[in-house]
Amino acid sequence: MKKLTVISGKGGTGKTTVTANLAALAQDLVLADCDVDAPNLHLLMNPEVEEQEDYRGAKLAVKDDSKCIDCGKCYELCEFNAVTPDYEINDIKCEGCGLCVAQCPTDALTLEKQVTGDLFYSKSAVGPMVHAKLKIGAENSGKLVSEVKENAEQLAKEEGKDLVLVDGSPGIGCPVIASLNGVDGALIVTEPTQSGLADLKRVLEVVDHFSLPAMVAINKHDLNQNLSQEIKEFCQEKDVKLVGEIPFSTTIVEAMRQGELVMDYAADSEAAEAIEEIWGKVKKEL
Repeated sequence: MKKLTVISGKGGTGKTTVTANLAALAQDLVLADCDVDAPNLHLLMNPEVEEQEDYRGAKLAVKDDSKCIDCGKCYELCEFNAVTPDYEINDIKCEGCGLCVAQCPTDALTLEKQVTGDLFYSKSAVGPMVHAKLKIGAENSGKLVSEVKENAEQLAKEEGKDLVLVDGSPGIGCPVIASLNGVDGALIVTEPTQSGLADLKRVLEVVDHFSLPAMVAINKHDLNQNLSQEIKEFCQEKDVKLVGEIPFSTTIVEAMRQGELVMDYAADSEAAEAIEEIWGKVKKEL
């Protein structure tokens, strides 16, 4: 079983669109949407949710009023101003550090796990899909990403699938790091803009840190040929495999409007053929 994570240094490069169409080509796989802060792979795959469960990823201090003697020690100790003057816990400010719990003389405070997201197990046209959504304002998105990825890998083992295809988050933060952990390669989708090139350089540093094989695909490459050439030269200089270029195409936009993937909507289009070529090269690299 191989594991591939598709990432981008910034949002808006077409990472999820590329991931969905690669999934249509790969078939025998499990999909994992690890962009838990703003998931949208399900909009393209239109999966049927078969199971949903609460995700508990953060701990908050909870007070038992029957044990509290209003000594004020928690108020004095809290560095996050999460305890009010009348010794109530502010859930928004509480960081779950546990100091108040450890120092409470009457054991009136405990740390309890809170529901911070929803985890979904779904069935898509190309295979099983594991995805999640972090609740508004909730933290620890990296932990939820790890949960999604681990569950997808376990599902792939149980069902004998050959590939786990991960749609990662944009950027270089904790969710991206969690989505790269333990995979066999990273496909970076970039675009021919100054910010696209700058963020490609940043995300490549993260991939290099994990000593992972990196592949690059340039989306909408023909919108700025000069910058596309600059990206290609950078990849050559850094010995990074360029697996393909996708032209800007209104066909992709039209397919999305119709709720379809371009591989199904217009398989003979230039964009679809470019994505198919990318998948062929990615398979060889894996």
